[in-house]
Amino acid sequence: MSNSFRPAEATIADEIAVQGYAIIPDFLSASEIAALANDLRALQQSGEMRGAGVGKDAEVTNNVRGDFIHWLEESFASPAQQAYLQRLENLRQAFNRTLYLGLFEFEGHFASYPPGAFYRKHLDQFQHDSQRALTCILYLNDAWQESDGGQLRMYLDDQDDTLYRDIQPQGGTLVTFLSARYWHEVLPARRERLSITGWFRTRAAQSAI
Repeated sequence: MSNSFRPAEATIADEIAVQGYAIIPDFLSASEIAALANDLRALQQSGEMRGAGVGKDAEVTNNVRGDFIHWLEESFASPAQQAYLQRLENLRQAFNRTLYLGLFEFEGHFASYPPGAFYRKHLDQFQHDSQRALTCILYLNDAWQESDGGQLRMYLDDQDDTLYRDIQPQGGTLVTFLSARYWHEVLPARRERLSITGWFRTRAAQSAI
């Protein structure tokens, strides 16, 4: 893997250090985003997208979330997926180099939200398991408009629900944040909403239950 960091990697690391999250438009080019969106649609057509679950046991609960997912597997990754995973590896190295986070791997999946689907307010870290350290969401939507809905609502204060930031799921935008700090939800959209969602993990031992 390359040890060179693009400016975006350094910017993301800096913003994570200062405020715990980073929002980077145009993290990938339009052609790269289109190729990843095509991969997702091919998975849909072949019936490989599955209803997402909640918690470590991945229990499907439609009143909590309504997206369909397919986990990324590096050994079966398309060229577009391999290129994105390389960018994430650059990010992992940048985070470990500058923030000393001890990240050792990325796990992620394609996600498709049908019109009207949502994901209620939640944290990405499982109870009694702190291995998910940083959340990364890359949006794959073409020409998304504010009127399409589907914003990522990120709560900036876990004691005050009125303090939040709504992020448009515009294709090419990468959102990264500390998984244990920021509660967030996906608001219902008026059109299908596509992304790759994942987490950088540490080797932290699980807490006793």
